[in-house]
Amino acid sequence: MIDRALMGWRWVALLGVIDAVRRPALGPAMRLFFVSTFLGTFLPASIGGDAIRAVGTTRLGVPAGEAAASVLLDRLLGVIGLLVLAAMGLVLGRKLTTEHVIVWAFAFTAAVAGAGAAWIFSDRAAAAAHRVARVVPSARLRTLAADLIAAIQRHRTHRRRLAAVLAASIVVQMLRVLEAWTLGLALTIRADLTMYFAFVPLILLIMLLPITVNGIGTSQAAFVWMFGAVGIEPAAAFTLSVLFLALGVVGNLPGALLYATGPPTRRDDDLCGSA
Repeated sequence: MIDRALMGWRWVALLGVIDAVRRPALGPAMRLFFVSTFLGTFLPASIGGDAIRAVGTTRLGVPAGEAAASVLLDRLLGVIGLLVLAAMGLVLGRKLTTEHVIVWAFAFTAAVAGAGAAWIFSDRAAAAAHRVARVVPSARLRTLAADLIAAIQRHRTHRRRLAAVLAASIVVQMLRVLEAWTLGLALTIRADLTMYFAFVPLILLIMLLPITVNGIGTSQAAFVWMFGAVGIEPAAAFTLSVLFLALGVVGNLPGALLYATGPPTRRDDDLCGSA
């Protein structure tokens, strides 16, 4: 629950750069976060819930560009926080550096995250993004892309806020490592905590791939593969992966309750209907 609360605060903090007149109130924003997280359980990993949240934010009166920017930056800073721990994981689990798939996946994700960070702070990157946006065939999409780029650029003047969100992202990922570790203790899996710090961040990167629903399948394969490298039996690693995924679903249950009880306003009714 602390994990989910920090994730919600992280996104609300990013919404804080929006003008007070258009900024959603804390209650509706947090409700939207938890509902979108719950609905994301049944959608492709990493993008399903984000899409619902971006659309829902516009229904709270936030311009589309600002709404998309807040969700995109939330995801980007989350991935950067994950990369920080994953880099530490590669140092702790040096045997993994011989696995070219892991190294290339880490390098690709780092390159994408670096490009996203440049998009925030680099005028050249923003200019390049504007040039790409101008060739988009749809006028509506061109306008949305231009608004998104401008909204992301506005965050550069809020570096302390971005640093706080990044710090919260790192704490969230550390909590997830500790969650996996405590589950491993319950299963009497004999692996040091350092191994969890080595493996779990890399597993979470794999789970972000939007190729399965809620990371089902990719998480099981990743747990069995990586923990098997240190001699953990496949059955134990598979069970750990299922419990780890189930714990995430439990963390999403407040969103299920909010979704089931219904929204308090007409605007929220529209949101749930579209979801």
